[in-house]
Amino acid sequence: MTTTTSAEDLFPTRLATPSDFIARTQPAVWGSDGDGPFEEAELEAHERRGYTMIDDFISGNDVALYTSELDRLAADPALQDDPRMITERTTGTVRSVFEVEKLSGTLDALARDPKVLDRARQIVGSEVYLHQTRINYMPSFTGTGFYWHSDFETWHAEDGMPLPRAVSLSIALTDNYPFNGGLMVMPGSHRTFVPAVGETPDNNHEQSLQAQEAGVPSHAAITALAEKCGIDQFTGAAGSALWFDSNIMHGSGNNITPYARSNVFMVFNSVENALVDPFAAKSSRPAHIANRDFTPLR
Repeated sequence: MTTTTSAEDLFPTRLATPSDFIARTQPAVWGSDGDGPFEEAELEAHERRGYTMIDDFISGNDVALYTSELDRLAADPALQDDPRMITERTTGTVRSVFEVEKLSGTLDALARDPKVLDRARQIVGSEVYLHQTRINYMPSFTGTGFYWHSDFETWHAEDGMPLPRAVSLSIALTDNYPFNGGLMVMPGSHRTFVPAVGETPDNNHEQSLQAQEAGVPSHAAITALAEKCGIDQFTGAAGSALWFDSNIMHGSGNNITPYARSNVFMVFNSVENALVDPFAAKSSRPAHIANRDFTPLR
């Protein structure tokens, strides 16, 4: 099922001049404790903080299995000129591979695993489809991070996602230390939408996946949110997982340590929140970045 329509813009962004923050009225958790594995207290904490960390989410054997898939895709010569493979600007090493559920039956099965799928459905309160998937590599010494941003701001502006009714899952395939470029989040920042300034460049996706420049918040906005919310960091052993809201402010620093970092990243969007026309871009991003097949996962 693939459809595209227009919708009311509740989160105007990519503006000509700075605008006030927008208070989000939609919940982060749309389901209840009776809808899936998360218990009531866990859902309440997710609603409040905008994220949930789970240790030992997958086994050591699964870590090895998914790591072998990660290594296989990075070395696949058929993907070297494929737009789904993103490389570092300066070194040319692999940074991300997108649409991995189409490239790996093993990773497709992971998205459909009940311990994954049931939690995604529970958080968004409906059936879900995969908005985006990728594997991320942050090599030792040369891995570059991502500046502070809200995923929803990009997905709303450039993909046409109407509401922040989506949840992301990041599964660590290597140990995440405080010093090797681990993901930082601002707890509670998901309750605030930060409009960006400046038009979306044509074909923005061609450079934004290497270094995001359009849609990033100002220093003043980041400072205000950090002073209000603080900053937490996702650390833990390989196999741990982070579920985080689509609108939470997050980012990562460069990795100048000898310890590489990699993860599997999957975005589950509600089928009731299907993409429409982009709200602040001339055209939609390619399907391998913003999936427009809204068929529910089974």
